[in-house]
Amino acid sequence: MRAMSGIEFLRALMDGSLPTPAFSPTNRIRPVEAEEGRVVFEGEPKGDFYNPMGTVHGGWIATLIDTAMACAVHSSLKPGEIFTTLDMSVTFVRPVTEATGTLRCEGVLLHSGGRVASAEGKVYDTSGRLIAHGSETCLVTRANRAG
Repeated sequence: MRAMSGIEFLRALMDGSLPTPAFSPTNRIRPVEAEEGRVVFEGEPKGDFYNPMGTVHGGWIATLIDTAMACAVHSSLKPGEIFTTLDMSVTFVRPVTEATGTLRCEGVLLHSGGRVASAEGKVYDTSGRLIAHGSETCLVTRANRAG
């Protein structure tokens, strides 16, 4: 992974050359588009993710949007660079249930500097209605260099 650029890594995940991270099938989240600075994921909300109020838990939606925003940052990395999320903010606009259907989340890179990168994300339902939006800041470093 560290020998590849971020976009090469993401494309290898999408075409099956690299194995899917374990959380993806568990959370029913998958990448569907990837280009440098922009990544799209889809997620299947299921009853397994319901909170006691009978809607999909906000943590699952946050996982979907975090994944897209983080991968938008990842798409801009050079070989040997890694990142970690420093801060994330999510605003939920509509409730989600299984009946909502597939959600689509677009993560877009806003800034990529020497050490800090930021991205925004938006989650939509199949009718194009906004479900949630957020932003994320990440620390970028060399794989062999701590912090």
